[in-house]
Amino acid sequence: MKFIVSSIDLLGRLQSISRVISNKNTMAILNNFLFHLRDNTLTITASDIETTMETSLHIENVEKEGAVTIPAKMLIDTLKEFPEQPLTFTVSGSQVEISWPNGQFILPGSPADDYPVKPALDATASRIKIPAEVLLEGLDRTLFATADDELRPVMNGVYFDLKKENTTLVASDSHKLMYYRRTDIIPETEDAFILPKKPAGLLKNILPKVSDEVELAFDKKNAVFTLPGYNLTCRLVEGNYPAYRSVIPSNNENKITVDRLEFMNSVRRVSVCSNQASNLIKLKIAGNGMTVSAQDLDFSVSAHERVNCRYEGEDIEIGFKSNFLSEILANLPSTNVSLELSDPSRAGLVLPLETDDEHEETLALLMPMMINA
Repeated sequence: MKFIVSSIDLLGRLQSISRVISNKNTMAILNNFLFHLRDNTLTITASDIETTMETSLHIENVEKEGAVTIPAKMLIDTLKEFPEQPLTFTVSGSQVEISWPNGQFILPGSPADDYPVKPALDATASRIKIPAEVLLEGLDRTLFATADDELRPVMNGVYFDLKKENTTLVASDSHKLMYYRRTDIIPETEDAFILPKKPAGLLKNILPKVSDEVELAFDKKNAVFTLPGYNLTCRLVEGNYPAYRSVIPSNNENKITVDRLEFMNSVRRVSVCSNQASNLIKLKIAGNGMTVSAQDLDFSVSAHERVNCRYEGEDIEIGFKSNFLSEILANLPSTNVSLELSDPSRAGLVLPLETDDEHEETLALLMPMMINA
């Protein structure tokens, strides 16, 4: 196997897929990249068994095709030290030689036959195409709300709910919930799956580099995302996602309109004085003003700040976990948001008031906290 490739092009592709590799692999060969060269196309694979990511490069200068695995960390650390220049890879047996006009590296390789084969989808797999910018937007809006719950693994991913009239991405950790709905992404058949957090994060990092459509295919166990130059295959989370629609309140008579950044910055400033265990902040809304307050009696500290708003409803005081509220506000796209409440014991909704796309709908739900008397 012998070919010539640009050092910068190769490094960029390797860094994009290297996040797949786990620090605690059960198989030593999974610490390697798989290089496979055929028909002037170099396909590089990284895997942790459950998630496999591939990237492809067109190679002009090929003397001999073949396949080999190369230690990932060693190869990336090597390439980081090169400026833009052509590198010649020569593979002989278990030895990989990387040469350039002024020198060479010798790295250990392993047989490609020992590398695990990625799973294949069955014949009944569902398929849908999603514009890359739409999928990126959906993951941006939802991924942060996923849980880290070993007892409820279905909460540890993004739920893709494919209906005849829309496609919805949902994430929740039982305290907060985010959903992003598109009425212009219509699947051929109704279906659903849960995408684990790790491959969702990998997609989120790759999608800014893509401008075309993403082809998504999935069956009961695995999903495949095909992008220009990249392919991601992952095992899906097994289980039934909770009925998220049933927890979204529909009758919220108390509605607050507020500048998103002003509200978020106020929450962050005041939360410095909240109790470190609870992170409780209180919102007291009356008239056209909202007071954001927090205190920690253990350290005799407190803070409050008044935020201008427009309010329709009765005077109300409600408590939220400050870091959850701040995260939600940071991940909404609009200048102004609407905070809709019914009473201090029921979930509140946070909705963006402006949108650049009539086909999208974003909603955040946040469970309240008890306010101590």
